[in-house]
Amino acid sequence: MRGPWGRERAITGNRQASWAFADAYGAGHAEHAERSAALRWAHDRAREAGLRPVSDGTGAALRLLAAAVDAKAVAEIGTGTGVSGIHLLHGMRPDGVLTTVDTEPECQQIARQAFRAAGFAGNRARFIPGHALDVLPRLADGGYDLVFCDGDRLESLEYLEESLRLLRPGGLVCFEGVFADGRTVDSAAQPAEVLRLRELLRTVRDSPALLPSLLPVGDGLLCAVKREG
Repeated sequence: MRGPWGRERAITGNRQASWAFADAYGAGHAEHAERSAALRWAHDRAREAGLRPVSDGTGAALRLLAAAVDAKAVAEIGTGTGVSGIHLLHGMRPDGVLTTVDTEPECQQIARQAFRAAGFAGNRARFIPGHALDVLPRLADGGYDLVFCDGDRLESLEYLEESLRLLRPGGLVCFEGVFADGRTVDSAAQPAEVLRLRELLRTVRDSPALLPSLLPVGDGLLCAVKREG
C-alpha cells in the first residue's frame, strides 16, 4: 500500500490481526453491567438508524484520552445514539459535563436514554440540537478540555478552527473516521469529503499550534494536543 506521502508499506496478515486485536482490546475493559448493556443498546439503535457508531477500540481511546486530560468539560460534534458519549463520560471526571451537538433531536433522545441506562446523572450531559457550525460559536472560548469531532467530513477544517478556540492550552481535539474506509490513502480519484480529510490531516500535522498523532483504531482517530502559548 502506498502511504499518503508516497512511502510504501506492506500490510501483512500478522499486522492486520494485531490491529484487529488492538481495536477489540478495549471491549474487555471491566465495566459495571448497566454500562455494558447501555452500550449494546446504543449500538443496536445506531444500526437501526443506519448510523456507524465508534468501534470498541475508538471508544477505549476516547475514555483514555478524557481521563488523561482529567476532562471536566468535553464538546462532542455528532451525538449519534450516544455510544461515543458513554465512552467519553466514562473517562471524564465524576463532575464533568459533556456538551453534545447533533442535527437530529430524535437521536439525541436515544442518547439521553442510553446515558441514563449507563448510570450517568442527567446533569452530566447537555444536549444541543442544531448544525455544529451554528452552535459552536456560542460555546465559551478556552472552556473545554477535549473536543471530539464526528460530524460532516466536509466541515472538518471548520471544526478544527472552532476547536482551537474552544480548547484550553493542553486540551485535545479528536477526529473520528479519518481513514474513510481506506480511501484517504487510496491513489484513485476520491470524492470531496475524502479530499477534505486529506487536507485536515496535512493541516493538523503541519500546525505549530498542535502536537498530533494518528491512532489506527476503528476507522482512524486523529488526535492533537493544543500547545501552550
